[in-house]
Amino acid sequence: MDGMDIVKTLASRGFIVEPDALEAIKNSDPGTLDRLLSSIDPSALTISKEDVARLKAPCVKVLSDITNNSTCIGDYDEFVGYFRDRYGRLGDMMRHRISARPIESIKKKGFSRGEKAEVSVIGMVSDVRSTSNGNRLAEIEDMTGSISVLISKDKDIFETPLLLDEVVGVTGTVKDGGLLMASSIIYPDVPNTNVPRRSEEPSAAALISDVHIGSNTFLEDRWLKFIDWLNGDYEDDRSHGLVSRLKYVVVAGDLVDGIGVYPGQEKELSILDIYEQYSKAAEYFDQFPKGLNIIITPGNHDAVRQAEPQPALPEEVRRMFKHPNITFAGNPSAVEIEGVRLLLYHGRSLDDLVSSLPGASYSRPEKAMAELLKRRHLSPIYGGKVMIAPEARDHFVIDPLPDIMHSGHVHTVGVCRYRGVTLVNSGTWQAQTEFQKRMNIQPDPAKIPIVDLHTGDVSIISFGS
Repeated sequence: MDGMDIVKTLASRGFIVEPDALEAIKNSDPGTLDRLLSSIDPSALTISKEDVARLKAPCVKVLSDITNNSTCIGDYDEFVGYFRDRYGRLGDMMRHRISARPIESIKKKGFSRGEKAEVSVIGMVSDVRSTSNGNRLAEIEDMTGSISVLISKDKDIFETPLLLDEVVGVTGTVKDGGLLMASSIIYPDVPNTNVPRRSEEPSAAALISDVHIGSNTFLEDRWLKFIDWLNGDYEDDRSHGLVSRLKYVVVAGDLVDGIGVYPGQEKELSILDIYEQYSKAAEYFDQFPKGLNIIITPGNHDAVRQAEPQPALPEEVRRMFKHPNITFAGNPSAVEIEGVRLLLYHGRSLDDLVSSLPGASYSRPEKAMAELLKRRHLSPIYGGKVMIAPEARDHFVIDPLPDIMHSGHVHTVGVCRYRGVTLVNSGTWQAQTEFQKRMNIQPDPAKIPIVDLHTGDVSIISFGS
């Protein structure tokens, strides 16, 4: 007798079925729960209509995040362990493609003048600079030592970007003195054979971020149009098709504008209390259709620690939200919905890429996201604008691969597909701020990327002025 049979039997004999029993069935088999709820007498359930909607909603699984799992206190040994974990896991992704040798063995062997020996190493980039004759010189290190790598201006790989602290593989020949003359550089990258997972049923997820409730530049009128749209206030056939398939709304950070995030912020706030900001946010989300499943993760404006990885919003904030189907997760986090794996990262490291990577820009955030995916790491530069807590496990390593990678932070919309992975940056619900004016950043507000989980296609709906 399975769980459904047991509950049906108890209900038929007059026993009251508690919500916890139904929750357990949902976690083990959501399809079984749907059949159960439609087959027994509702009077046997001590459960509200809202709870029924929550239980019947598709199941969201948080596969990994830092919530309740942080152990670091900032000791020296923790930093060493953090980088060893990063190096080991990213290095393992490349070892099947190159036969890498420890740096120490290369330096110990010694090479006579004129001898050419092709070798490969996997190492973490500790320095990159230009030489007096226009070449590039990089220092990379592994667990055994470090080696200088010369990237000649005459080689095709000369323009290959290298970021500090990223893990790469280098093949080349060693000259006398132990200088490695690079002939190829490889990243951990996404395999060309990657096949993304898709949902079996036609369903869709709306990806949003950077709502910034509480800011005096929060676009409340457009946000309310979005809520009305979710509740069926539309006339066009395209919207009807999208809303009918929409089962999820995913928020990638900065739900509210926060307090004290930057000097003088109080002059740009319409709600001066952080808890009142979240209370207003909860009020908005309670207006979402009860059948929608909502996932909320934090960003740098939210009421969690600034050091990443960030845990889910605190319990005192979560209790404000009364919508029956909300899942709170950390930043970054991996979640699964209908067999499709989403990687959610607010995206603060995009600031570091824009300032360090040639060609990266705020106007094309999806290109920078592709560079992160190529490196299989969400924040490769350590010590930049992202404060990273040295956890025992590097939560920024992208493993396993997602089917959809969702970020925000930069307030512009960008969509692309990289080796089967759908990349989406979801813009903002905030007009241009004073800081953005000074930086000449043009936001892309009130646009919703909607991902079809069955096909991987992305549609963008604009809620203009």
